[in-house]
Amino acid sequence: MQKIDKTLDEWRAMLDPAQYQVCRLKGTERPFSGKYNSERGDGIYHCICCDLPLFDAKAKFDSGCGWPSFYEPIQEAAMIEIRDTSHGMIRTEVTCARCDAHLGHVFPDGPPPTGLRYCINSVCLDLKPRD
Repeated sequence: MQKIDKTLDEWRAMLDPAQYQVCRLKGTERPFSGKYNSERGDGIYHCICCDLPLFDAKAKFDSGCGWPSFYEPIQEAAMIEIRDTSHGMIRTEVTCARCDAHLGHVFPDGPPPTGLRYCINSVCLDLKPRD
């Protein structure tokens, strides 16, 4: 996959402040505040930074955690998993494989068939209608 490499100033110019804070500075949106938390529409969720398809809406489920949750990405190659020991916890961060945008975290407490819960910030996503 061809990587996208931009400076923080270039990312700041193309993203709104919330997107920049989460995607480039590894922030998080407040639980239950994101526009896709309760979204039930069909389509494909893309990375807001580089437009890489990340999740099919059919893999979305209501986890009750306050962030959009998915049990699998469209393809494993779309995500990079990174050990995250910040905030006194051990978690697995997920970033976009194309542009390294921070997306959220993955946890081993999701539903079948994968048992995974990709807990993703809404500001990192753009839901597009299925082609």
